Amino acid sequence: MTDDQIDVVQLSFRQVMRDRETTAELFYERLFELDPSLRALFHGDMAEQRRKFMVTLSVVVGSLRYLDDLTPSIAALARRHVRYGARPEHFSSFGAALLSALETGLGDAYTLEVEAAWMAVYDVLARMMQAAMSQTALLRAA
Repeated sequence: MTDDQIDVVQLSFRQVMRDRETTAELFYERLFELDPSLRALFHGDMAEQRRKFMVTLSVVVGSLRYLDDLTPSIAALARRHVRYGARPEHFSSFGAALLSALETGLGDAYTLEVEAAWMAVYDVLARMMQAAMSQTALLRAA
Protein backbone atom coordinates (compact mmCIF):
# COMPACT_ATOMS: atom_id res chain seq x y z
CA MET A 1 0.00 0.00 0.00
CA THR A 2 1.61 3.23 -1.18
CA ASP A 3 1.02 6.84 -0.18
CA ASP A 4 -0.60 7.45 -3.57
CA GLN A 5 -2.97 4.52 -3.01
CA ILE A 6 -3.87 5.88 0.41
CA ASP A 7 -4.64 9.26 -1.18
CA VAL A 8 -6.84 7.62 -3.81
CA VAL A 9 -8.72 5.56 -1.21
CA GLN A 10 -9.28 8.51 1.09
CA LEU A 11 -10.47 10.78 -1.72
CA SER A 12 -12.83 8.19 -3.17
CA PHE A 13 -14.14 7.33 0.29
CA ARG A 14 -15.09 10.97 0.86
CA GLN A 15 -17.22 10.73 -2.28
CA VAL A 16 -18.85 7.49 -1.11
CA MET A 17 -19.60 8.93 2.33
CA ARG A 18 -21.92 11.48 0.75
CA ASP A 19 -24.41 8.64 0.39
CA ARG A 20 -23.15 6.30 3.09
CA GLU A 21 -26.52 4.69 3.78
CA THR A 22 -26.85 3.53 0.19
CA THR A 23 -23.23 2.39 0.11
CA ALA A 24 -23.75 0.28 3.22
CA GLU A 25 -27.00 -1.16 1.85
CA LEU A 26 -25.25 -2.07 -1.41
CA PHE A 27 -22.42 -3.67 0.51
CA TYR A 28 -24.61 -5.96 2.61
CA GLU A 29 -26.90 -6.78 -0.30
CA ARG A 30 -23.92 -7.90 -2.37
CA LEU A 31 -22.30 -9.70 0.58
CA PHE A 32 -25.41 -11.81 1.14
CA GLU A 33 -25.67 -12.52 -2.61
CA LEU A 34 -22.08 -13.74 -2.69
CA ASP A 35 -22.39 -15.84 0.46
CA PRO A 36 -25.97 -16.32 1.72
CA SER A 37 -24.66 -18.22 4.76
CA LEU A 38 -23.26 -14.95 6.13
CA ARG A 39 -26.76 -13.59 6.71
CA ALA A 40 -27.04 -15.91 9.74
CA LEU A 41 -24.15 -14.05 11.43
CA PHE A 42 -26.21 -10.85 11.71
CA HIS A 43 -28.83 -10.93 14.43
CA GLY A 44 -29.47 -7.29 15.26
CA ASP A 45 -30.87 -4.24 13.58
CA MET A 46 -29.33 -4.09 10.10
CA ALA A 47 -29.71 -0.30 9.96
CA GLU A 48 -27.51 -0.08 13.05
CA GLN A 49 -25.11 -2.64 11.58
CA ARG A 50 -24.81 -0.59 8.38
CA ARG A 51 -24.13 2.54 10.43
CA LYS A 52 -21.43 0.77 12.48
CA PHE A 53 -19.85 -0.60 9.31
CA MET A 54 -19.54 2.85 7.76
CA VAL A 55 -18.23 4.38 11.01
CA THR A 56 -15.59 1.66 11.32
CA LEU A 57 -14.63 1.97 7.68
CA SER A 58 -14.38 5.74 8.08
CA VAL A 59 -12.01 5.41 11.05
CA VAL A 60 -9.83 2.89 9.25
CA VAL A 61 -9.69 4.86 6.00
CA GLY A 62 -8.90 8.04 7.91
CA SER A 63 -6.07 6.28 9.75
CA LEU A 64 -4.38 4.47 6.87
CA ARG A 65 -1.16 6.40 7.32
CA TYR A 66 -1.03 5.28 10.95
CA LEU A 67 -2.03 1.62 10.71
CA ASP A 68 0.54 0.60 13.30
CA ASP A 69 -1.37 2.70 15.81
CA LEU A 70 -4.59 0.91 14.82
CA THR A 71 -3.19 -2.61 15.16
CA PRO A 72 -4.68 -3.18 18.65
CA SER A 73 -8.08 -1.92 17.48
CA ILE A 74 -7.98 -4.06 14.35
CA ALA A 75 -7.03 -7.09 16.44
CA ALA A 76 -9.95 -6.39 18.81
CA LEU A 77 -12.28 -6.07 15.81
CA ALA A 78 -11.01 -9.41 14.51
CA ARG A 79 -11.58 -11.09 17.89
CA ARG A 80 -15.15 -9.77 17.96
CA HIS A 81 -15.73 -11.12 14.48
CA VAL A 82 -14.47 -14.55 15.57
CA ARG A 83 -17.09 -14.50 18.35
CA TYR A 84 -19.75 -13.59 15.74
CA GLY A 85 -18.76 -16.61 13.65
CA ALA A 86 -16.59 -14.96 11.00
CA ARG A 87 -13.90 -17.11 9.44
CA PRO A 88 -10.85 -16.22 7.33
CA GLU A 89 -12.50 -17.58 4.18
CA HIS A 90 -15.23 -14.93 4.48
CA PHE A 91 -12.75 -12.20 3.59
CA SER A 92 -12.93 -12.87 -0.15
CA SER A 93 -16.71 -12.31 -0.17
CA PHE A 94 -16.32 -9.26 2.05
CA GLY A 95 -13.70 -7.74 -0.26
CA ALA A 96 -15.75 -8.43 -3.38
CA ALA A 97 -18.84 -6.90 -1.78
CA LEU A 98 -16.87 -3.82 -0.75
CA LEU A 99 -15.50 -3.30 -4.25
CA SER A 100 -18.96 -3.79 -5.74
CA ALA A 101 -20.50 -1.21 -3.40
CA LEU A 102 -17.69 1.24 -4.17
CA GLU A 103 -18.07 0.71 -7.90
CA THR A 104 -21.78 1.43 -7.76
CA GLY A 105 -21.38 4.34 -5.35
CA LEU A 106 -18.61 6.02 -7.30
CA GLY A 107 -20.00 5.45 -10.77
CA ASP A 108 -17.65 6.89 -13.39
CA ALA A 109 -15.17 7.88 -10.67
CA TYR A 110 -14.51 4.16 -10.07
CA THR A 111 -11.43 3.72 -12.22
CA LEU A 112 -8.84 0.99 -12.47
CA GLU A 113 -6.60 3.15 -10.26
CA VAL A 114 -9.31 3.42 -7.61
CA GLU A 115 -9.98 -0.30 -7.73
CA ALA A 116 -6.28 -1.16 -7.44
CA ALA A 117 -5.84 1.23 -4.51
CA TRP A 118 -8.81 -0.23 -2.63
CA MET A 119 -7.61 -3.76 -3.33
CA ALA A 120 -4.17 -2.94 -1.93
CA VAL A 121 -5.63 -1.36 1.19
CA TYR A 122 -8.13 -4.16 1.69
CA ASP A 123 -5.40 -6.76 1.30
CA VAL A 124 -3.36 -5.18 4.12
CA LEU A 125 -6.38 -4.88 6.42
CA ALA A 126 -7.65 -8.38 5.67
CA ARG A 127 -4.23 -9.87 6.40
CA MET A 128 -4.08 -7.97 9.71
CA MET A 129 -7.51 -9.22 10.71
CA GLN A 130 -6.85 -12.79 9.59
CA ALA A 131 -3.60 -12.85 11.59
CA ALA A 132 -5.46 -11.68 14.70
CA MET A 133 -8.19 -14.25 14.06
CA SER A 134 -5.56 -16.99 13.80
CA GLN A 135 -3.96 -15.89 17.06
CA THR A 136 -7.36 -15.99 18.73
CA ALA A 137 -7.95 -19.52 17.43
CA LEU A 138 -4.51 -20.63 18.65
CA LEU A 139 -5.11 -19.18 22.09
CA ARG A 140 -8.45 -20.95 22.33
CA ALA A 141 -6.86 -24.23 21.31
CA ALA A 142 -4.11 -23.95 23.93
